Amino acid sequence: MMHPDTEIQFISKEIGYGVVATKNLPRGTITWVLDELDQAYTPSQVRNMHPAIQEVINKYSFRNNQGNFVLCWDSAKFVNHSFKSNCLSTAYDFEIAIRDIKKGEELTDDYGYLNVTEAFVPKEENTFRKVVYPNDLLNYYKNWDRELKKVFRDIETVNQPLIDLIPKTVEEKMKKVLKGEEELDSILNLYYRT
Repeated sequence: MMHPDTEIQFISKEIGYGVVATKNLPRGTITWVLDELDQAYTPSQVRNMHPAIQEVINKYSFRNNQGNFVLCWDSAKFVNHSFKSNCLSTAYDFEIAIRDIKKGEELTDDYGYLNVTEAFVPKEENTFRKVVYPNDLLNYYKNWDRELKKVFRDIETVNQPLIDLIPKTVEEKMKKVLKGEEELDSILNLYYRT
């Protein structure tokens, strides 16, 4: 489920629609949580779907670490890619704002950690990375882990309307991480090993 202070807006002709903040979201805000309405489909299920449905799955889903295609039921499926993303996924089935997101700003992810099935060239952003590859998680997880470690403590300092959607087992693990009793799990845990 996407953060309640977001909405879908038209971004541009090139990009289409995206998810935009309707209020300021400080860094450390949980911006998305995997919930019970999100659907996961195995690769064989997708192969047996009508080609038009397969297109929808390919466009709007991400793959989890089991290789299943996860289709979010709400506006989360409209979160666009950016190599300068302001949100970052965690190994705990939720995403977090890694910097302050201003009202009217688009929420973005780096699709490099979403187990894409094929490489693609996104909109140019003047970054050293120009292509999203299926194995980007293997190459950049240390960078993303560092980003997460810098902001993870901020989780307890900001309002978290999605916190009740996080399973209790994950919440307990988060508390141990925040107390310094456990290490933060690596985003590498999201990687689907074929």
